[in-house]
Amino acid sequence: MSRATFRTPSALPGFGLTFGFAWLWLTLIILLPLGGVILWAGSLGVERLIQIASDPRTLAALKVSFGLSLLAAALNAVFGLILAWILTRYDFPGRRLVDAAVDLPFALPTAVAGIALAAIYAPNGWIGALLPFKVAYTPLGIFVALVFIGLPFVVRTLQPVLIDLDRELEEASATLGARRPVTLARVILPTLFPALLVGFALAFARAVGEYGSVIFIAGNVPYVSEIAPLIIIMKLEEFDYGAATAVATIMLLISFALLLLINLLEAWTRRRLGHVS
Repeated sequence: MSRATFRTPSALPGFGLTFGFAWLWLTLIILLPLGGVILWAGSLGVERLIQIASDPRTLAALKVSFGLSLLAAALNAVFGLILAWILTRYDFPGRRLVDAAVDLPFALPTAVAGIALAAIYAPNGWIGALLPFKVAYTPLGIFVALVFIGLPFVVRTLQPVLIDLDRELEEASATLGARRPVTLARVILPTLFPALLVGFALAFARAVGEYGSVIFIAGNVPYVSEIAPLIIIMKLEEFDYGAATAVATIMLLISFALLLLINLLEAWTRRRLGHVS
């Protein structure tokens, strides 16, 4: 019976040094700042934390942020898969231009993206004027902004997997008489599902903390289109640092729980498909 070992052979020498450096860097960059936020919030006391967490305005903002982030990430998972498939499987005029355009949300300053989206989807904007319903300054506007900034994460996560996906699997499925929908559902999607979950998690994590591109198109109406990061900014402007860190801690805990669940599902899927994790 083989026994799992903590240290496996690697091309990179010096396991102890590299492992220690990795933990040191992770602690300095991520764990210490987040730990400081949690400790500051914990100093308020349980009663004060419960009071801040149960505030109706805070709860409404958290619902808007997390609910729309999940919906935007789900939509990006669908259309990001389609876009990644087109970019990797087809050669067409302007493909490189489309491929470069996918990265625009990465390079574009978030404030510029927010102003552009607000101008386009405003009631008198190029697109907003043509729609029978209002987009800008509503939760729908927030959703559009979150889809905009999250799409590249899904596309860039799926592209390498699609490039490495053996087309012989599709050909074998077709040879055995399977139709295209069956091949897609039973051959292609199960193979892509772990990477799709990773892209979904990245898009969701990016959307939850988004502020710059959302603030200009949201309308910021309390209980309607107000996001949780705005609540934190408002608390900081009021010099209520304890309440700001409390809301930040609540967001951190919810995000961590959801991302942990997604990672566990992704790891379970890899094991089920026989991938080495």
